[in-house]
Amino acid sequence: MTLEQNLRAVRSRIDAAASAAGRDPADVGLLAVSKTWPAADVRALAAAGQHDFGENRVQELLGKAAQLDGVPLRWHFVGQLQRNKAAAVARTGAVVHSVDRPALAATLDRAGEAMGRPVEVFVQVDLGGPEGEAAARGGAAPADVPALCDAVAGAAGLRLRGLMAVAPRNADPGPAFARLAALAERVRADHPDAAELSAGMSGDLEAAVAAGATLVRVGTALFGARPLPCGEFEEHQPRESHE
Repeated sequence: MTLEQNLRAVRSRIDAAASAAGRDPADVGLLAVSKTWPAADVRALAAAGQHDFGENRVQELLGKAAQLDGVPLRWHFVGQLQRNKAAAVARTGAVVHSVDRPALAATLDRAGEAMGRPVEVFVQVDLGGPEGEAAARGGAAPADVPALCDAVAGAAGLRLRGLMAVAPRNADPGPAFARLAALAERVRADHPDAAELSAGMSGDLEAAVAAGATLVRVGTALFGARPLPCGEFEEHQPRESHE
C-alpha cells in the first residue's frame, strides 16, 4: 500500500473507534510518528493532508525541520528529552509530549520565555506494568502528576495541553488507559484548558480512543516496519519508543 492509502486506513480506524465509543471522530487527531523515515515521506504525507509529525531524537527532528522548512506541518517531540537539548527542540516550535520532571519543565519554561512564546507540552504519565511495576518507558508517577501539572500551568513560558502516556507492554491496554483517563479528568478539574490526551499507537489506538484520547501517535501503520532499530530514547536508556 502507498503512504496515502495507509493514511486513509489509519484515519478510518480512528473514525470507527470514535464512532464505536460514541465520540465525534473530529475530536481525535492523528500524530504521524516519522522517526527513522526520510523527509521525503513526511513531505508525501503532508501533501496528502497530514500535518502533525512526531520525532523521538533531537538531531533527527532538527534535520527534518530544516529540510521541510516552508511545508505546512507541525512538529511534536515524543522521546525522552535531555535538558541540554530542550531549548533546541523548543526553537523548532515542536510540541513536547514527554515532560516528566520539574527540572525539564523549568528548562523548557526558560526557553519559552526567551523566545517570547510558550512551549506547548504534555505531562507524561508512567502507567506501570501489568502487575503495577514501573513501566520503564519514562513518565512521572501518577501520584506526582497533579503537582507537575500545577508547575507547568503556572509557568509563563509553557502551555499545558494535557497528559501523555504509553500503555504497558504485554498487557490489555484498556485498564491502563482507564487509569490515565481518570487522572486526566482530575487534571482538567484544576486546569480546564489542559483538555488533551495523547495516547494510543498502531496496535492499541482503538482502546485509547475508547478511553478518551484526543491524539493518537501512529508510526508503523502509516510508514511500515522501521528500517533501523530505534528502541532507545534521547537519553539512551533501554526504553521502548512512543510509537
